[in-house]
Amino acid sequence: MTHTASAHTGNFWDFEFPVPQATQDTDLLRQLPFVPGLKEILTLRQVHALEHATVWVLGNLAGTSQPDEDTLGGLSTDEGFYLYGQLNLADLRRAVPIALTRLTRGEWDLAVHPRCGTNLSVGMFLTAGLALGAHLLLPRGPIEQLVGFGLATATATQLTPDLGRLAQRYLTTAIPFNLIVEDITATSDIWGRPAHFVRVRWRD
Repeated sequence: MTHTASAHTGNFWDFEFPVPQATQDTDLLRQLPFVPGLKEILTLRQVHALEHATVWVLGNLAGTSQPDEDTLGGLSTDEGFYLYGQLNLADLRRAVPIALTRLTRGEWDLAVHPRCGTNLSVGMFLTAGLALGAHLLLPRGPIEQLVGFGLATATATQLTPDLGRLAQRYLTTAIPFNLIVEDITATSDIWGRPAHFVRVRWRD
């Protein structure tokens, strides 16, 4: 069980952050009640973490029909999350409470997933930023520019996994201390795609 908030071990990102507190989001809402949409943002971060943890648990549950979490996709909203892929409803109903319990009891690494769209966004932003920097700093010759773009891409590729984990851990997810699972159903999303939906509500 993980009880520290080290971002990632074995490299220069290995430093300590404050441990998640059960009342942190509730306290923030009480301090900033005038900020529009704050509760929805905080809820979305918690739902996102629960989505990731559920995918991890589904991949590790013995005796389920879903042995590989790589076949699943997800989409979080402030009302709950969708899961896409070949998935048994009974397995999902078993996995979600386990995921919620493990997250809130200290297994915070379950909130981070390597296939999260956050990583893709971080990679694109980092590549664009480094490429622009190389373009501005290097001579305008085509060879120099090509070399600069290659170096920018290689650097972004190296940095993205760790920066993506940090972005997930401290920006796009939060431990779901305030979530209560209301319902888990087979349904379709707003585009008509078949999915399962885990509906949650906020508990103060």
